Amino acid sequence: MSRAGFVRKAIAAAFMVFGCAFLVETPLLAQAPGEGSSMALAYLGAAIGLGMVVIGAGLGIGRFAAAAAESIARQPAAADKITGAVNLPLFLLEGVAIIGEVGILLVVLK
Repeated sequence: MSRAGFVRKAIAAAFMVFGCAFLVETPLLAQAPGEGSSMALAYLGAAIGLGMVVIGAGLGIGRFAAAAAESIARQPAAADKITGAVNLPLFLLEGVAIIGEVGILLVVLK
């Protein structure tokens, strides 16, 4: 896949996430002030934030995996070293995504 095609797909995915967030949050924004609309913007921000966390983590993990696969294809003898060097950043990136999701759930379930 070319870089331009990848960018187009990433932009389309971002628009889908934001569109779904707005469809879900529209009824909350239409409520009267005493009926819970004070949390509507928090829910909207949480939905957008969760989408950004998932997209960012997916892109980062994909880049790491692609670079590792390409490196192993070029140097099959160094597969153990490459795998070991790639595992720690992958675990850290996944941990950051999980912490972001937990923070967003805390906002929603408050």
